[in-house]
Parts: sequence; structure tokens; C-alpha cells
Amino acid sequence: QVQLVESGGGLVQAGGSLRLSCAASGSIFSIGIMGWYRQAPGKQRELVALIDGRASTNYADSAKGRFTIFRDNAKNTVYLEMNSLKPEDTAVYYCNADPVILTSRIRVFNVWGQGTQVTVSS
Repeated sequence: QVQLVESGGGLVQAGGSLRLSCAASGSIFSIGIMGWYRQAPGKQRELVALIDGRASTNYADSAKGRFTIFRDNAKNTVYLEMNSLKPEDTAVYYCNADPVILTSRIRVFNVWGQGTQVTVSS
């Protein structure tokens, strides 16, 4: 079984920074695309940033210039560096990945973490 565990969320003032991490554990051969999504109460989950195995990235317009996604393949971990935070960034942030299982070499699609709360005060 593959599990994603997010950490690093918390309460921060507007203009501040947080670094989120997401560590994948289990019998993992490799991970291709990893991403961060967020969901505010009463709203749909939305993409924040994606990163593939070659470190190519994509960002939502709301994240460009403020957030940076990066990964440590040796640790099967993806990070989201969040700078210049705004109150509208307040949401539960979720990690997503499509790991390849070590033994079977089968890709498991859309594994999600439990989420970590980010609250930005004005």
C-alpha cells in the first residue's frame, strides 16, 4: 500500500511563507507526476502546481511567481514553497501522485494525501 503524508501547514500572516512537504511511503519503484491541490470550504478542489520526474513544472495562475514546487526523488518527497501568502490562499492542501509499485511495476493512479490546513490571516 502506498501512502502520502503531508506536513508543514499552519497559521501564517499575510505576506509570510510556508513550506509544505509530502512524503510517499510504501513499496514504490518510482513516481512520475506529483502535484499539489487545494480546496477551500464550499469550493471545488483546484490545481496549485505539478512537477514531473524530470522537474518540469506547471503552476496555476494564482501561484505563479509566489509558489515553487520541487521534489527529492531519493526521498519520494515533493515540496511546495509558498511565499507572499494571501488570505485567499487559505485552504486544505492535498498532495497527489501516481506511483509505480515496486513488485508489480504497475502504476497506481491518483493517490491522495490526507491534506494539511493552511490558514493565512489578514
